[in-house]
Amino acid sequence: MLKQRILTALALLAVLLPALFYPSPTPFCAVALVMISAAAWEWGRLNGSSAGASIGIAAVAVALCGLSWANGLLARNLLQVWIIAGAAWVLLGAWLLTAGVAGWQRIPRMVRLAGGVIALWVAWLAIAHARVLGINFLLSVLALVWAADIFAYFSGRAWGRRKLAPAISPGKSWEGVWGGMVGVVVLALAWAAADAHWKPGVASLYTHLQNRGLGFLILGAVFLAAMSVVGDLVESLFKRSAGVKDSSGLLPGHGGVLDRVDALLPTLPLAMMLVSV
Repeated sequence: MLKQRILTALALLAVLLPALFYPSPTPFCAVALVMISAAAWEWGRLNGSSAGASIGIAAVAVALCGLSWANGLLARNLLQVWIIAGAAWVLLGAWLLTAGVAGWQRIPRMVRLAGGVIALWVAWLAIAHARVLGINFLLSVLALVWAADIFAYFSGRAWGRRKLAPAISPGKSWEGVWGGMVGVVVLALAWAAADAHWKPGVASLYTHLQNRGLGFLILGAVFLAAMSVVGDLVESLFKRSAGVKDSSGLLPGHGGVLDRVDALLPTLPLAMMLVSV
């Protein structure tokens, strides 16, 4: 299993890194679009759609992203989109985690399918906008999610006692959440300091936040770390409702695309909201 995970990770990096560091954002946006289409296909399967219908759902997601790209949305200020998406993630995420699997299953299937496609479309818009802003900015957002996950894992392993959401994700603990938040704050302070020292051409997320004060930087980092946990838990709720362990087997050793991007779905639009206000 470990060998399989490593080989899959290396294959992904071989595609993602050249696209990420290419001078134009176009290749990375295209790769992200492929990932979103795969995630939309998984979303259809998680909600009981047939193979053909799931492909159709992926096609709808691609069409939404493609039309947005063709109509120049990547060059526009989408503050209203980020605010609406961010508010939806905060409010609906809280409701979903409170209502649990039973509450999710009471939502009409077509509403669930449409909501998932919209969430994926907005996530693509956000990650494409982040890449247009610059590599340093995009990496700083991705690193926040990675740091929250890594620090939460080791903190939970070392001190985890109180379960965070045992009915949804039994492995997560409150101690892991606090550890993840501490790790993200340390990352934010270090990255902002590195920006100030080396003065890259493109500011990171943390420099944007620090420009409004140290308190805003810390609160913003903690808020985004918390929402990354919400994204992770919400996807776990969807899988529990579907009775599956992974969203698919597209990424051998890692599960599916949704399993890899779940924490990014709320974090990306919220990060764009914080820097666009």
